Amino acid sequence: MAGTLLERFLADEAATARLGEDLAMALRAGDAIALKGDLGAGKSTLARALIRALADDTGLEVPSPTFTLVQSYETRVPVHHFDLYRLSAPDELDELGLDDALTQGAALVEWPERAGDRLPGTALWIDLAERGEGRVARLSGQGPVFERVARSLAMRDFLAAAGWGEASRRHFIGDASARSYEIVSLPGQAPRVLMNSPRLVLGPPVRDGKPYAVIAHTAQSVTAFVAIDRALLAAGVSVPVIHAQDLDQGFLLIEHLGSEGFLGHDGQPIAERYEAAAELLAMMHGKAWPERMEAAPSVYHDVPPFDREAMLIEADLLVDWYVPWITGGPANDELRAGYHKVWNALLDRLAGSEYTLMLRDFHSPNIIWRAERSGLDRLGIVDVQDALIGPAAYDVASLAMDARVTVSPKIERRTVKAYVAARRAAGAFDKAGFAEAYAIMAAQRNSKILGIFVRLEKRDGKPYYLKHLPRIRDYLRRALAHPALAGLKDFYMTHGLLEDRSP
Repeated sequence: MAGTLLERFLADEAATARLGEDLAMALRAGDAIALKGDLGAGKSTLARALIRALADDTGLEVPSPTFTLVQSYETRVPVHHFDLYRLSAPDELDELGLDDALTQGAALVEWPERAGDRLPGTALWIDLAERGEGRVARLSGQGPVFERVARSLAMRDFLAAAGWGEASRRHFIGDASARSYEIVSLPGQAPRVLMNSPRLVLGPPVRDGKPYAVIAHTAQSVTAFVAIDRALLAAGVSVPVIHAQDLDQGFLLIEHLGSEGFLGHDGQPIAERYEAAAELLAMMHGKAWPERMEAAPSVYHDVPPFDREAMLIEADLLVDWYVPWITGGPANDELRAGYHKVWNALLDRLAGSEYTLMLRDFHSPNIIWRAERSGLDRLGIVDVQDALIGPAAYDVASLAMDARVTVSPKIERRTVKAYVAARRAAGAFDKAGFAEAYAIMAAQRNSKILGIFVRLEKRDGKPYYLKHLPRIRDYLRRALAHPALAGLKDFYMTHGLLEDRSP
């Protein structure tokens, strides 16, 4: 999109404020937005709306920095509002701390022409001018900030096509992937969720000429979410109703299921909610699921298998990322060969396990508690796009050994017991076979997560995931206590993989 120009007509001040929201939803630390225009062209109105959207506070006082020259706000993305009208020379930007501002957050710069060549080459330029009864905004630039803003404006157009063009937009949540979510609101309507799910960018080949995401069967487009969501909804699972969809662009307007989770006011897991989620899994695992699911007329998603190749590439994340982190150097060939040997022997034992639709990330961040509902409808399920056909025990392990919150051994046992009881009540159930598969899947998942959390810190600059490592190691110890995993336990103990040896 280098050198691309976008143009938006702003009929009134409300339209200008909506453009400010659109910019806020795309803004990240390091971004610079240059606001050009004559006096009264709407620069301050636009900046004020942007800052208020970042703060999620429509009443926030945002004075013009005409006399202070710069005003800073501790919002979702720290933002620094510059007014250079009284600047004598571009060198004065050093005293105002523009470089520091861009290191800490984002910068909005009014009268940017007075900055000379001091603004980043990746800055987004917005030129506001009067046109008829309104004004026009011309947006130009190149690089990531322009691309993000262009996508945000396309999301506004998607909302307009769905009859929600005048909705307010607020950041809701972002996860460890490229997906993001917003709450969109219109007067007199229940809030909805705007899902932004760009097509997955495949990384370099890592094995047999295939990228990691292909081997692990990670969903590559929003089509997977739509197809699986529709299948679950038809089967009586409370997933979001999809009100509008654009499969090509990766935009969905979906039902907002709520925001109450599985933790009490003290931050501790509520056992009864985990038990209810286990009973929901038992209901799902008692159903037959098609491997081909429809997302739209003549558009289908084939649910991939959780095959050996996928299980091993995930487990390898421990060797690829966690081992170097605790030892200070890459894993050698001998360790890798031994690791694969014990894991292949374990995966052989899954041959007779029950396979079904597994959601893959069935844990508290992706389950909404709806206390006003009854039965299984109390549980709202989100984040379903990476579902596979795999061992039924996997999702039970994902729930009972919740990666984001410490589930005590007692609550884990209660959760598993609730699942087993519900399956037995519905018919014949191999409890011993399930227990073995549960331990194997718990060990595989938690080995993977140790690697993922280190990767998020080392590769993606997200160090806060490291605080979860002691919990994941404890979960691994629990899983390795099963007799069938004695060989894997010996390997992990021999190589110190369960010790806290982090640098």
